Amino acid sequence: MSPLTVLVTGGSSASGVAAARALAAAGHRVFTIGSDDVRIKAASLEAGDGVTPLVCDLASLDSVRELAETIHQLGVERIDGVVHLVGGWRSATGIEDQSDDDWESLEEGAITTLRNVSRVFYRQLEESPHGRFAMVSSTVVSAPTAATASYAAAKAAAEAWTLAVADGFRQDQSGNKQAPAPQHSAAVIFVVKSLVDAAMRRAHPERRFPGYTDVEELAASVVELFSEPADTLNGQRILLAK
Repeated sequence: MSPLTVLVTGGSSASGVAAARALAAAGHRVFTIGSDDVRIKAASLEAGDGVTPLVCDLASLDSVRELAETIHQLGVERIDGVVHLVGGWRSATGIEDQSDDDWESLEEGAITTLRNVSRVFYRQLEESPHGRFAMVSSTVVSAPTAATASYAAAKAAAEAWTLAVADGFRQDQSGNKQAPAPQHSAAVIFVVKSLVDAAMRRAHPERRFPGYTDVEELAASVVELFSEPADTLNGQRILLAK
């Protein structure tokens, strides 16, 4: 496979650094996106060579469109992959104290950013011979609790949107009976209980983090997406929780 160009959103996070590093190590060109200039530049340095940091407010559709134009001006004709790692965590004690502030934050972080990125880069991903769109969701979607109502609902909405992207790829690449076309783009959902990284393990050596997924494992799974057949990947919920 020729080197691809991949966008990693939420690039300042531990999972963003791990994914960018793994993709660059696999020979791909990576743009890592964050909302803070200092943090995303530091994250790109940590990720290593082949990773370019860019700043964007992903909650703004206009800003995401400007991001696409900036990448184009850097000589990139097409984005082949988007790894969406923007989210956030909010919880309460039950249904009655689910706050509007928490919901608005989750709606913006988990849903609006994903909608914007997928709308702006959809056609490029659909046209790519190895187009991939991936998000990270949670096991609470299939087993929501009263305390996690807002978080579970926001993640469920993000999953539904991603599955709709998968259906878009399926329809656009179905061809016709006279000239069937192979599926070459896929949208997938990684499902985790929670993520853990080396810094968390160092900070809490007494904890075992049962059921957690290491960010390095997530990163390896991201790289594998580009070598797996699109028709078997598209629309799948890939469970990484232990």
